[in-house]
Amino acid sequence: MKHAVAPPSAALPIALLCAIAGGLHATGASAQPRGPLPGGYPAKPIRMIVPYVPGGPTDILGRSVAQAIGEALGQTVVIDNRPGAAGNVGTIAAARSAPDGYTLNMVAISFAVAPSLDPKVGFDPLRDFAPISLVATVNNMLVVHPSLPVKTVKELIGLARARPGQLTYASGGNGGAQHLAGELFASLAGVKMLHIPYKGSAPGVSALLGGEVMLGFTDTLITLPLVKAGKLRALAVTGPVRSPLVPDVPTMAEAGVANYAVNVWFGLLAPAGTPAEIVSRLGAEVGRHVGSAEMRDRLTALGAEPVGNTPEQFSAFLKAEIARWAAVVRTARIRAD
Repeated sequence: MKHAVAPPSAALPIALLCAIAGGLHATGASAQPRGPLPGGYPAKPIRMIVPYVPGGPTDILGRSVAQAIGEALGQTVVIDNRPGAAGNVGTIAAARSAPDGYTLNMVAISFAVAPSLDPKVGFDPLRDFAPISLVATVNNMLVVHPSLPVKTVKELIGLARARPGQLTYASGGNGGAQHLAGELFASLAGVKMLHIPYKGSAPGVSALLGGEVMLGFTDTLITLPLVKAGKLRALAVTGPVRSPLVPDVPTMAEAGVANYAVNVWFGLLAPAGTPAEIVSRLGAEVGRHVGSAEMRDRLTALGAEPVGNTPEQFSAFLKAEIARWAAVVRTARIRAD
C-alpha cells in the first residue's frame, strides 16, 4: 500500500527532510487499542489539508503525521497544500468539509489567533472543528541577515530606533505567528519596523537568506541549520526558556524585552461532527508516532518538542490559547495588514 504525499518545496533543507523522513516508521508510544472503526473506516484515501505552502514547519510535521496515520490505518493519506491568508484559506475549506474522517486539517498557532485579528475570518476554531492532537511545539528565534550590523537585541532596538520604519522583517503571512511575534516585539521595544509577508515560512526564510528582508522571527525547525552554518545570525529565542539546541542564545526577556514570550505550536483537527471513535483513533496514532523514542529524539534535535496529547487535552489547550492571544492582540493593538 502506498501512502501518498505531495513533493516538498526545494526551499526545505535536504538534511531536515531526511531527519524527519527517518522517523516516519516509529511506532509504539500509545497503549490505546487498534480495533476496527465504524463503517470500515478508512475505506478510501484520507485528505490532510495543510494551509501553507510546501516546505514550512506545518507542512513538514503534517507529512510526518500523514505517513504515520497512513501506515497505521492501511490507507493513503494525501497532502493538500492550500496556502493563503495566514492559513485561513485552507482552514475554511477544512471547516466546510464533510465530517466523515476523510478530511483532516494540520494547523499552527495562527489558527487560535485568527478570530481575534478578524471576527469575520470565516471559521470558529472551537465550534467548527474537532481537536485530534497537539503534535509539537517550537521555540522560535529572532534572526538577522549577517549583513545587518547588530549582534544583540539591544543593538537591533537601537538601530530600529535610529531608522524608524526602515528595518524589514519577514513572516509566513499576515496575521500569522511570525507577524504577531514581530508586532509584539515592536510594541514592547517601542520601535517601528516594516512587515513583509510571504506565502509561508519557507519563502520568508529564503527571502531573508537572499537579503530581501533584514530579519525575522523564524521557525527553529527551518532556521537552526542555517544559523549553525553562519548564513543567519540568531539574537534571541522567542520562548520563555532557552533552547538546549542553542544554549548560548538568550531568551527575548533575558535580552532586554520584558514580558515577551511566544511559543509556536502545531496540531491536527477534523471538521466538527467527525465520529468520536475516529477522532480518538487518529489521536492515538499521532501519540504513538511523536511519542516514540526515535521520533522524539529526531524532532528534539530539530528544535521541536513532541506532544501527542488526547483530543480532550488538545481542546482545553486550544481554549486557553484563544483566550491568551485575544488578550495579547487587544493589549498590543495588533492588526492584520
